[in-house]
Amino acid sequence: MNILITNDDGVTSPGLHALAYALRDVGDVTVLAPNRNWSVAGHAKTLDNPLRLQSTDLPDGTNAFTTNGSPADCVVLGLLGALEKPINLVVAGINTSNNLGYDVNYSGTVAAATEAVIMGVPGIAISTLFDEDIGYEPAAKVGLEVVRQVVHRGLPPNTLLNVNVPTVPLDEMKGFEITRQCDSGHHQDDLVHYKDPYGETYYWIGGKPFNNPEKIGMDIGAIANKYISVTPLKIDRTSNSFVTDLNDWMFEVPNDNNEC
Repeated sequence: MNILITNDDGVTSPGLHALAYALRDVGDVTVLAPNRNWSVAGHAKTLDNPLRLQSTDLPDGTNAFTTNGSPADCVVLGLLGALEKPINLVVAGINTSNNLGYDVNYSGTVAAATEAVIMGVPGIAISTLFDEDIGYEPAAKVGLEVVRQVVHRGLPPNTLLNVNVPTVPLDEMKGFEITRQCDSGHHQDDLVHYKDPYGETYYWIGGKPFNNPEKIGMDIGAIANKYISVTPLKIDRTSNSFVTDLNDWMFEVPNDNNEC
């Protein structure tokens, strides 16, 4: 089992290192991660510039690789042969904050797992809200458990797992909960106004996390209630429930005589 580990926080992230060390129990681990932070970059992919691959070392002295590309680029490089070995599973993380609700659309971590699935390889994204007193070890152990299950059982086509771990010690976690993506963003955007030294206005997008324990059965609710959230996400974004209604719309191909 050859496992590719990547992230969107960069190759120096302690969360990446903790995950790499933990997953050595289930396979041959190769780390290929960006050389800088790509948080909130979404599913960026490099097409017009060269990608460079460099060798580096993890803190324990083991070899890893880094690139100037995005998290999705890391997966493409790994799966198309830059590592000169077949990859059987891609695991992205451990992200330094949770990826919940609509926020998964911005996540480079989730994008890396998504890119793997698009390319026909199982993908898992693992995230937690980092706390210095707790560290990444609990999330790494949770990640190991999820990976073991995926290795044993597999995943359906076009499906990835989005795993979020509550910020508590292992003995305070209430268990695993299989969840749906919440029907809201995790971070509630707020536009903050400032003045620069020249009196010109500039803006900063802020906003506090939305933690609602009443969102039962959803990822945000699970984390708020100290459960490990495991959400199966599909690549196909078709709104199947609207297809029939949309077929009833009276679309007509315009001709040259139609006025705009």
